[in-house]
Amino acid sequence: MFKQRVVFVHGEGRFGAAAWPKQHGMALNYDALFLRRHGFDAVAEPLESDFAADAAIVLGALADDGRGAAGGHVVAHSHGAIAAMMAAVERPDLVQSLTLVEPACLSLTAELPATSAHRALMQPLFDIRHELGDEDFQREYVRRAFPADAPGTATPEARREARRLRLQAPGWEAPLQIVPGVPTLVLTGGWEPLYEEIAGYLRETGALHRIAAGGHRPQDSAEGDHFVRSFIAGVSRLQHAQAS
Repeated sequence: MFKQRVVFVHGEGRFGAAAWPKQHGMALNYDALFLRRHGFDAVAEPLESDFAADAAIVLGALADDGRGAAGGHVVAHSHGAIAAMMAAVERPDLVQSLTLVEPACLSLTAELPATSAHRALMQPLFDIRHELGDEDFQREYVRRAFPADAPGTATPEARREARRLRLQAPGWEAPLQIVPGVPTLVLTGGWEPLYEEIAGYLRETGALHRIAAGGHRPQDSAEGDHFVRSFIAGVSRLQHAQAS
């Protein structure tokens, strides 16, 4: 039985299937692929982020699957939304829908108040990120960006996670454009004006916007998971009807 492909693109921290605990079950109904962005590996040392490489990974996952089928739905979180949007701009024919969860697409809203304030707060930290240790950068990043304590770095994986964070380029440097004609859902947690501002901008360009509990990971809540699944299912039904 043919299954539509759904490609999941993680943000910071967890990657691969571990970044999408509520969406694992979608593999029952879809050809679900849980990607690892450039520089994310369980063993290898982290690498400097690369927006173009991340977009290429997404496009590679949407390529012909060997059965003559190509394309699929893309679900992306935080910085992963940058790669998802870049891929959709380059090959809109491969992207059946976009679901952007708390998208860190700051270059789209660079002139708006919340984004400008966020950049003013974070730019000095990014300016010296190569002069700081991984744990020092992580602690200061989390203190400025999130209302939570920075995680510890006692384990090898935690230390790699801290280094990955320091090596991620800020979202306001991403070469983003609006994606024409691709059905788009923006899911936010309703906790941070920055992400609501980005969602509002995307809503004005035609995206559907939904809010669910869960802070920066609303996809982990039952309501957020429902929004993700129902949006993809609805787009699939509409596209199937149009093709019939």
